[in-house]
Amino acid sequence: MITLVIISALIGFASTKPCDTEGSNTELLLSLNKNLLRSLESQEGLPNPSVHLALRLSNNHNLAKESEHLNRLKNELHNDIQSSLSNSQPVTGVLALYNLALKSSCYDLNTVSFTVNERSEALLTHLKNQMELEKEHIAFSHRPLTNYYQYSLGVLALCVSGIRVNNHVTNKLIKAAEHEQFKHGESESVDTYAMAGMALQCVKDSGSHMQNAAGLDTALSKIKQKLLASRRADGHIGNEFSTGLAVQALLAMGSEVAECAASMEAMRTAARSNAYHNPMAISQTLPALQQTSYMAVKSKECLTEDNTLVLEPLDPVVVSPNQVKVNVMVEVVTSSGAAALYSVHVPKGSSLLEALELLKEENVGFTFEKESSLWGPFLSVVNGEQARQSDRRYWHLSSNDTALTEGVGDFKIEAAQRITIRNTSY
Repeated sequence: MITLVIISALIGFASTKPCDTEGSNTELLLSLNKNLLRSLESQEGLPNPSVHLALRLSNNHNLAKESEHLNRLKNELHNDIQSSLSNSQPVTGVLALYNLALKSSCYDLNTVSFTVNERSEALLTHLKNQMELEKEHIAFSHRPLTNYYQYSLGVLALCVSGIRVNNHVTNKLIKAAEHEQFKHGESESVDTYAMAGMALQCVKDSGSHMQNAAGLDTALSKIKQKLLASRRADGHIGNEFSTGLAVQALLAMGSEVAECAASMEAMRTAARSNAYHNPMAISQTLPALQQTSYMAVKSKECLTEDNTLVLEPLDPVVVSPNQVKVNVMVEVVTSSGAAALYSVHVPKGSSLLEALELLKEENVGFTFEKESSLWGPFLSVVNGEQARQSDRRYWHLSSNDTALTEGVGDFKIEAAQRITIRNTSY
């Protein structure tokens, strides 16, 4: 099963700096588009609906490869979701992304169904049912069954599909925004504010939530304020990997492109330095750089689409072993607060996951297990202790006391450092 995990200032400058996509910017967008398309060839595990969504929202297409990926989604991902539904596992986020991916390909959602307990029901019916379960969980636990990011995705997917979202479902999201409940651990979640902004803006545009229109407007205003207040001096909103969704949300909520210029430039700078090598990161950044958002799926028509995106053969890359090794101290802190410290020497440039594999092989008492997510692998069990989403816990990673913004498969060890793996609640 695929698990959806989930991982200010300069306004005057932002409003005056031009946001053009000419010249090198056009080449950069094309390069990102090709990298995302190429990721389909090296994709491990289940196909990623977020990648498909970004490819479909792009201006440039390779329709044959997109069609192949759509078929993989309809088979492999579909079967995985059906298995999760049959086992009564919450699937709000991945079901919503699957919905958005299909709609972005103009696929008839009414023909897509899941059979659970010998009963066949449409995808949209299952998504509405998932949202009811989420809403009921908030009523007695004061939080969703999954999290508010997935909850927002569900609202957005239903809304762009032309389904009227239950007022009670929408009101739960409005209240969560007003009471600033969008957090991951102790930190505010820019990703969640962004997704909630797109979801609530879609509901507002649909005109279906007139009973609490004032509350809806207040929530949208609060979300926009939170996103703008999270903008760093370098233009990123939150961090490099949340800026894409944040810009999408700001554009969807009516911000002018010029208002997002500093953040656009920050994303372009990060892209040129290869910060967005993870396909999931590209899939959230590319739509923003193309000045669109997930809300565009609502009006997608799939007519007379460009079909000129071609992947050139890549020269084989010969990687010589790095003889330079660096020392990594690994501290594991369990839920009880007990700590264990380990040391391992790894080749410079190794991923954190590779470093942990080497440490595990040394048989010094360190063990771990990992699971898959749309962002790549994440730690689920360390030294025999689980940190499960169902228990509202996760393994928080930091380097020299600074929280990592990348996962274990993406973060690179470039120098000696201390990695802390802490069982944390959220």
